[in-house]
Amino acid sequence: MPRPDNPGVRFPPPFLFVAGLLVGWALDRYVRGLPLGSISRDGADAVGGTLVGAGLVLMAWGMITFRRAKTAIIPMFPATGIVRGGPYRFTRNPMYLGFTVTYIGSSLAMYTAWPLILLPLVIWLLHRFVIVREEAYLSRAFGKEYDTFRSEVRRWL
Repeated sequence: MPRPDNPGVRFPPPFLFVAGLLVGWALDRYVRGLPLGSISRDGADAVGGTLVGAGLVLMAWGMITFRRAKTAIIPMFPATGIVRGGPYRFTRNPMYLGFTVTYIGSSLAMYTAWPLILLPLVIWLLHRFVIVREEAYLSRAFGKEYDTFRSEVRRWL
């Protein structure tokens, strides 16, 4: 049986995170500022910067691991295999987890709660329009190998 061409994701998933941050920024700027409560700006900058750095490292680690395995990083292209090394030992979605951590850090660094309020919507959209399609594709394409991987490694953490 031939493998499906790709998961059918029609846009780069990082766009969801960028859109969430931009909408959050616009709400903060043009509708109503929503600061982070009792967190100081310096504290928010320090924690935010740390989270942005950690998220970028996790994303890069996932991408490098995919590159070394010679499989597609962008979900609009076919996968060549199930990657089990690097961060994929701990999470099936290290790049999305990295984007989420970076998003939270960016929201803190922007010193606004709006993006944090929008984060559940961003995650829901990611799940609905990306992760569900990717998982269905990988299950069709790799069958038992992917099903075993899915039973052994959590989706997020």
